[in-house]
Amino acid sequence: MSSPRVLVVGTVDTKSAEIDFLRTQIHAAGGQALIMDVGVLAQGPLAPDITNAQVAAAAGVTLSQVMASGDENSAMRLMAQGASRLVQQLHRQGQIDGLLALGGTMGTDLSLDVASSLPLGVPKLVLSTVAFSPLLPPERMPPDLMMVLWAGGLYGLNSLCQSALAQAAGAVVGACRVARVPRFDRPVVGMTSLGSSCLRYMVHLQPELARRGFDLAVFHTTGMGGRAFESLAAQGQFACVMDFSLQELVNHMGGSVVSAGPDRLLGAGLRGVPMIVAPGATDLVDYPSWGPVPERFIDRPTHVHNRLIASVGVDTEMRREVARELALRLRQATGPVHLVLPLQGIEEWDRAGAPLHDPEGLAALCDEVGRCDWGPVALTHLDAHINDLAFVQHVLTVFDGWLAQGLISKDAP
Repeated sequence: MSSPRVLVVGTVDTKSAEIDFLRTQIHAAGGQALIMDVGVLAQGPLAPDITNAQVAAAAGVTLSQVMASGDENSAMRLMAQGASRLVQQLHRQGQIDGLLALGGTMGTDLSLDVASSLPLGVPKLVLSTVAFSPLLPPERMPPDLMMVLWAGGLYGLNSLCQSALAQAAGAVVGACRVARVPRFDRPVVGMTSLGSSCLRYMVHLQPELARRGFDLAVFHTTGMGGRAFESLAAQGQFACVMDFSLQELVNHMGGSVVSAGPDRLLGAGLRGVPMIVAPGATDLVDYPSWGPVPERFIDRPTHVHNRLIASVGVDTEMRREVARELALRLRQATGPVHLVLPLQGIEEWDRAGAPLHDPEGLAALCDEVGRCDWGPVALTHLDAHINDLAFVQHVLTVFDGWLAQGLISKDAP
């Protein structure tokens, strides 16, 4: 791409000098800048390509109505709605190749909505005074979002501010030049897992699925990976999902920040995508290893994976809660679902002698599974560990059966 078209979203009324500098830097990097004004206070000295009045109109209101909406929060929410709709339209029409949005807390709040309106693979960068802050909930961030801290950028075009602006401009233009939006030339199986020290079935399943004509996309279930998985599943981009790592669901239930949001385990099912599911790693709640153990699990065994993330074994009652939640979510599926329950353990640290081995908890999970209403969900109790070859072989048996019945399509989406 010789001259990428970058949509710059910001408040022209308060950030005209900064946005003008960004436009210059994007041009210097070989790109083209299209300016969208989402400010509501006044008309700035910079003439945007898309005015704030047009943004308001896309939200179904006038700019005067936005300004009279009550407060800055309600005003910016309306502008976020209009901006998101316009961005989707511009992308569908092929008029933009990437997004660069900038702001403080107000601008970042709006920017997250606008970035989320673009599909996975489209470069999207937010230049923010609160980049990487705990103020930003994971469920608000697109899985492929890039962020640059706007150091010294709250007011005035100083040298620190210029440095951040130039870096952001170069990053988004470069990303647009080399971006490869997923093409899905072959049917894709979406799979969830953790690192191979905990779950490793993907090592054996990948070559087997490739021989059957399928690509395998494995998503790391540490929050953002699960969000990307659910988003693509809900769009129907997978021929089948093998959702074997579900601790993001348990994390959400346990109040952990390592969450993929409240809709985990729903995207594929509601879309009717065939699902093979296992309760991998549902005996764990993850937490930042640099922080305290969640209070509910303070006396439970823990495993520190690295300096970023640690896991604590959940209690027996939560194992039963997990079984009930799995049944509740899987019953909502509109396509075929097969749940495989490994009776000898559900992650590598759940083996005899390993730090999180909990036979009482696993027994409680299995017992509660037997008490639940699964509706049309097929269920297999497998006398194996989730990391055993027997688990892989059973998964392939289910997959091949569905393939023979035509329940799994070999056509690309």
